[in-house]
Amino acid sequence: MDRDELETYLNQLLDISRFRDYCPNGLQVEGKDRIHTVISGVTASLDLLQAAVTANADAVLVHHGYFWRGENERLTGLKRHRIALLMAHQMNLFAYHLPLDIHQELGNNRQLGQKLGFIETGRFGDQDIALQGALEQTITLGELGAKIAQTLLRDPMIIGDKNKPISKIAWCTGAAQSYFDEAIRLEVDVFITGEISEQTVHVARESGVAFISAGHHATERYGVQALGAHIARKFGINHQFIDIDNPV
Repeated sequence: MDRDELETYLNQLLDISRFRDYCPNGLQVEGKDRIHTVISGVTASLDLLQAAVTANADAVLVHHGYFWRGENERLTGLKRHRIALLMAHQMNLFAYHLPLDIHQELGNNRQLGQKLGFIETGRFGDQDIALQGALEQTITLGELGAKIAQTLLRDPMIIGDKNKPISKIAWCTGAAQSYFDEAIRLEVDVFITGEISEQTVHVARESGVAFISAGHHATERYGVQALGAHIARKFGINHQFIDIDNPV
C-alpha cells in the first residue's frame, strides 16, 4: 500500500493531534513509497532494525521511536547508526507513544487488561491514560503475581502481603509509578505498572495498597502487536512482531 495512505490512516485511528507528548507521533523516518511488509516491535533499537532488514521490511512500527524531548538533536553516535540503517534500506519508521498507550481498543493498557482478564470500569491520570477495574473473582496478591508471570513470561516484583485478597485493581503500562498516589485514592487493592521507584516501596507498605512492577517492556508488548495485526487485516499487508528481549 502507499506509505502516505498508511500514515494518514494510523494518525487518524490513533487521533494523534489531541495528545501532548514527549516525541513526534507518526512517520519519523521516511523510506519507500510502497509498503508490503511491516515489522513491529516495542522500541526502535538497532537489534530490531537489523531484524527488520533480514525480514525485508518496508516499514517498522514501534511504540518507542526517536526524537524525545530534551535529547541531543544531533545525528551522531547510536542515533546516527540507527537512522543510517533505516535510510540505507529505505525503511519507513512509524512511532506512536501516548496515542498507543491510551487507545480504547488497540492501546497498551486495554490490551494488557485483556491479556490478564481484567474488567475495565474507568480511567484516570493525565489524558485518562491509566485504567481501573476488577477481577472476575477475588484472588490473593500472590496468585495475581503468578498469573502475571505466566502471561508476561517475566517474574514481577510484588510489594505487599501475598495473602492479601485482591478484587479492585488499577493499572498503567510502562513507567507509570507516578500514578500510584491517585490509584490509592481510588481505594484499589493493587496497582500494576512496568517500573518501580525507591519511594514506591514505602508508599505501598504504608498505604496498604499493593504494588506490582511487571516490566516496562513486558507490559508494553501488546499494543503495537494489536496495531500491526489490525493494519495487516485491513490492508492485506504482511506483518510480523519481533520481540527484542529487555529485562527492564
